Amino acid sequence: MSAACSGTRSERLARLLAPSHPESLAAWIRRYIEQLETQHRSISDVRTRRSRLAHFHGWAAERGIERPGAVTHAHLQQFQRHLFRYRKANGQPIAVNGQRIALFTVEMFFRWLVRQRVIASNPAADLELPKATRDLREPLSLTEVEAVLALPDIDTPEGLRDRACLELLYATGIRRAELVGIGITDIDQARGVLHVRLGKGKKDRFVPIGERALAWVAKYTSEARPALLSDPNERRLFLSQYGLPLSADGLSWRVRDYFGRAGITKRGACHLFRHTMATAMLDNGADIRHVQEMLGHGAITSTQRYTHVSIARLSAVHAATHPAARLLRPAQGEDPPTR
Repeated sequence: MSAACSGTRSERLARLLAPSHPESLAAWIRRYIEQLETQHRSISDVRTRRSRLAHFHGWAAERGIERPGAVTHAHLQQFQRHLFRYRKANGQPIAVNGQRIALFTVEMFFRWLVRQRVIASNPAADLELPKATRDLREPLSLTEVEAVLALPDIDTPEGLRDRACLELLYATGIRRAELVGIGITDIDQARGVLHVRLGKGKKDRFVPIGERALAWVAKYTSEARPALLSDPNERRLFLSQYGLPLSADGLSWRVRDYFGRAGITKRGACHLFRHTMATAMLDNGADIRHVQEMLGHGAITSTQRYTHVSIARLSAVHAATHPAARLLRPAQGEDPPTR
């Protein structure tokens, strides 16, 4: 694998952003990203598309493909095989759903180019995407959750901030981008609710928090945030050690570090708390539509995936209804079953 595709994500991005001919593939990708930004797409959506297109640009550059019109359907089939064989820095392949996202992003880019009349037809139009997989991650146990929550050093401003973040992730199941976007006026202590602004799909929602998380957020706000604050006009609630708004990637890195210190090897970071919250609520009898509202899912099908891992409720139903769920006690004088 040559340097253009074997480099880091930041190196691929730097090559994409480097000066190039106005009609080059890189220049049109940059215009497409700018168009997405003007449409007020979410920061995470724009970042994902830019990253995937930077990967495609690096792959195309290796093969001397410099203009959008030079890309053929055969090229994109080769790129699809490249994604299948590609290995990340840690030696792991790109997940199937990650490959789907990359190919879909490329297809959307070329669809946009057709609308701009840059090319006559979309070379990715008939590309057969890999079959989507249902990623049923194992949620955290209650013991694991409490072990992680106990790790931050609450005697330091950063540690107190981390404890408040972890408690909030667990209590509400909000996404990491939603957490780092919380403003200082978005939490209503009196009502015990969080106003999630511009969540996925640019939708607002109100989420109940719970007394424990509220208490930790209040403690962080009164004791730690003033020590971290450098700009009195800053409105974000959670700040870095430099007084800047906490970044989504920085939050994930810290959560993953706490997982490692707790000996937790399950995949995921912030999203694993979301997964754990939804599963726990379903296990304890919550209506799926209430969980849907908490998570901010537009469709119930997005929430139903959590019912597949809500094994506690399924086990209870199985034990109560299946004739062979429990070992029958032998009648007096009978031998117990051997199989």
